[in-house]
Amino acid sequence: MYPALAVLQTMQDKAVVLWVGGEGGMEARLVERAKVPFMTIPAAGIHGVSLKTLPGNVVRLVRGFFAARRILNEFKPEVLFFTGGFVAVPMALAGMRVPTALYVPDIEPALALKTLARFADKIAVTAQDSFRYFSRLERLVLTGYPTRADLTKWTRTEARQTLNLTSDDPVLLFLGGSKGARSINNAVLANLSAMLELAQVIHITGELDWPTVETKAKELSAAQASRYHAFRYLDEEMGAALTAADLAVSRAGASTLGEYPLFGLPAVLVPYPYAWRYQKVNADTLVSHGAALIVADSDLKTELLPTITELLQNPARLSSMRTAARNLSHPQAATEIGHLLFDLAGKKR
Repeated sequence: MYPALAVLQTMQDKAVVLWVGGEGGMEARLVERAKVPFMTIPAAGIHGVSLKTLPGNVVRLVRGFFAARRILNEFKPEVLFFTGGFVAVPMALAGMRVPTALYVPDIEPALALKTLARFADKIAVTAQDSFRYFSRLERLVLTGYPTRADLTKWTRTEARQTLNLTSDDPVLLFLGGSKGARSINNAVLANLSAMLELAQVIHITGELDWPTVETKAKELSAAQASRYHAFRYLDEEMGAALTAADLAVSRAGASTLGEYPLFGLPAVLVPYPYAWRYQKVNADTLVSHGAALIVADSDLKTELLPTITELLQNPARLSSMRTAARNLSHPQAATEIGHLLFDLAGKKR
């Protein structure tokens, strides 16, 4: 969702846009806040679901196809842009005559994206490593991961002041996503006292573990509390956290392929172990270029603190990782994808 919003930012006042999402999806609030017209259609996955669930999901997809066709007949788009999700499948089927661009955020495309790739005229990818997952290479365009323009508006001094950080001590950034990463949160809390001796900590917990983290924060001494900065979620200040940090610890979702290189931010990545292998492949790409290290989810409690300690005590290695991350950055990715959409608009298939 965020990559698509980043692309839309570059197209403001240059195009009439309609965002189509799934019924009951999470994107409605953010899309409407961006002042983008928003409609929904029924959609559901059919891969990996139980036999009990499958018939109902097939019915929803059929309903989604007819709803998509009605929307296309009314809106009459000149180009369709997909970033994944099962909601895109009925829309792509209904829009077979409309030029289509697809953006693949992860290194390895998920099933929905592999399906959509069959319909796409152009496929934008985050990294060269994605090329091996596609057969028709002439349709591929390496753009990088599109990031929001407002992420980079902070200087390092402004970022640290905004988050009440001192200017001198190193800063560790722990990210759990909007819902949170429980194993990362637990590992942080288990090692918090030792970590606060090493660095200031920004801990973005997500919703699920916020009550536990909030309780733990109240138990800290005044000196420790001044170095621990916990947030349920950051939106507008996310760029400040990325700018202020010296090292990040997080899952390895697609955003790590764009945001960490954009800020030259070294990372310790903990791929989510229960979502096929997408995050592991993402993490492997950053590790292979020297921009990150991997700690397995099962090893977090014992390996996280020694890994962080070793990196913070080795400035030369952190500097090398920072340079490697920056070398992977594509700061104009959103603009390039916007140009791709304009080039396709109105062409006949």
